[in-house]
Amino acid sequence: MPIRNRFADWQDEITDWRRDIHRHPELLFDTHRTAAIVAERLQSFGCDEVVTGIGRTGVVGVIRGRSTASGRVVGLRADMDALPITEATGAAHASEVPGAMHACGHDGHTAMLLGAARYLAETRNFDGTVVVIFQPAEEGGGGGREMCNDGLMERFGIQEVYGMHNWPGQPAGSFAIRPGPFFASADHFEIVLTGRGGHAAKPHETVDAVVMASHMVVAFQSIVARNVDPVAQLVVSVTSVETSSKAFNVIPQQVTLRGTARSLTPELRDLAERRITEIAEGTAQMFGGQAEVRYHRNYPVMVNHDAETAFAADAARAVAGSCEEAPLIMGGEDFAFMLEERPGAYILVGNGKTAPVHHPEYDFNDAAIPAGCSWWVTLAEQRMPAG
Repeated sequence: MPIRNRFADWQDEITDWRRDIHRHPELLFDTHRTAAIVAERLQSFGCDEVVTGIGRTGVVGVIRGRSTASGRVVGLRADMDALPITEATGAAHASEVPGAMHACGHDGHTAMLLGAARYLAETRNFDGTVVVIFQPAEEGGGGGREMCNDGLMERFGIQEVYGMHNWPGQPAGSFAIRPGPFFASADHFEIVLTGRGGHAAKPHETVDAVVMASHMVVAFQSIVARNVDPVAQLVVSVTSVETSSKAFNVIPQQVTLRGTARSLTPELRDLAERRITEIAEGTAQMFGGQAEVRYHRNYPVMVNHDAETAFAADAARAVAGSCEEAPLIMGGEDFAFMLEERPGAYILVGNGKTAPVHHPEYDFNDAAIPAGCSWWVTLAEQRMPAG
């Protein structure tokens, strides 16, 4: 595997950076310590510009090649935030912050892009400009959207943009990608059902919101089973049922349902919102109650652009010798906002046989660091070859 020799030499150091970030996880936009470390390192590498506070706590570094005659500007993005999960890895570098951990590998993403930035700033073996983007709040906060709304693309003249995510179960340091829709839209809903509460021994005097909710949960399954083409992808999941009373002898006045809808096309996204609302309101009316539906559109479908996907795959093959076709993924990814602003692509780098992401026993596999760093550098140099 033609890993850049420098990254093999630097692996222990980059691993130390990663494990330090891992010990000090920060949630959503509160990535102040991580952002400060990133900015300090980018400055020490000799980046031409280092800008903080983009998208609240995002950091951007600008690295100009030996020549910029091509006029090309390529963005490389990593995410920095952690998850509100209590770590159970037992690792020596485990989280020191109660109730928070890097359970999705963003510590690894940040460390790998820092390693690549160090190499690119040292060698500058390309004709154009690399913009390294360190984003907060990928885990539900829409940090990518915030950075774009702060003028990220326009301010730094970014013409195309690329991202990477580690993937457990895929051989460490291998790569996989696909063109077109890749990660699903990620919306969520909250439905407050109101009936008429009362004594459990007198159900005839109530409008039972629990029965109402139970029928609703089952009816939602008909959206995928009967409203959607069987070869299309849509997920509707109710993930929380909360009653206004916890007593064993009370029929509660209210029940709140919460859940998520995931799809891979705008049409299915519209259908999910419409049918969830229709079923909720219709079911409540059928039982004599009311339903208040709050449907929030969060991350859009993440769509890889065809040409840029091919460029990313070529760089992966140069590093690892091959690049597999990735599966469709029903998880959400807010790099989608950046891909709505500029052409680009998102690739998976293998994390090996580890616990899945968002699991308390997950840990980023440091063996993937040389491949990940090498991919960033190879992509930049191939997109902007030096004369």
